[in-house]
Amino acid sequence: MSGHSKWSSIKHKKGAADAKRGKLFTKLIKEITVAARMGGGDPDSNPRLRSAIMTAKGENMPKDNIERAVKKGTGELEGVNYEESTYEGYGPGGAAVLIESLTDNKNRAVADIRHIFSKCGGNLGENGCVAWMFDKKGYIVVEKNVIDEEALMEIALEAGAEDVREDGSNFEVISAPEDFESVKAAVDAASIEHIEAEVTMLPQSTADLQGKEAEQMIRLMDMLDDCEDVQKVYTNADIPEDLI
Repeated sequence: MSGHSKWSSIKHKKGAADAKRGKLFTKLIKEITVAARMGGGDPDSNPRLRSAIMTAKGENMPKDNIERAVKKGTGELEGVNYEESTYEGYGPGGAAVLIESLTDNKNRAVADIRHIFSKCGGNLGENGCVAWMFDKKGYIVVEKNVIDEEALMEIALEAGAEDVREDGSNFEVISAPEDFESVKAAVDAASIEHIEAEVTMLPQSTADLQGKEAEQMIRLMDMLDDCEDVQKVYTNADIPEDLI
């Protein structure tokens, strides 16, 4: 199982808690606000905003929250000015960690992220140290009991997907970022239920972690995910199922 999907499965299990959902909504509102600020408030002509709204709707965010976030981005409502940053580092066992941040205080963000790394047996690195290990891809996860691989492959590849691969109890549909929306639309049109659908960063290879290093890695990812200035966290860590 890929490091990405393993960490995603942890987040999905945690996501049922109201406190986690509140933090998720905060991150989504930030992304919508920044997307609207950078590319305008019309999702039809702003792919980033369109993707952010689609994700928010998928998490059942109320329509009013989405509209307010867009208006804050376009300046129709007063809002916080967030800056985008990317941070890179190494977790326990040398696993690569890539972090996307949206913050109103970059000094606070980098200090908090560095502290989390050091607390969990990792270290914050220089820009470019691990980003080359990841590829930006459209990513849809479908449980195996929903559809057989051949049928899913036919639908996905016809819509522009690059690959459909097996991953434990799931199928992963991989596409170029620009083809993600058309592939997802085809999956949705076929009434294929998915447990995850987003444009993300997928690791080119994984780092196998066991024992204490795996436990520390889960703690590192958990703390980064809970950090208010962190939007998304990616890793190439491969963690044993029993720890998850």
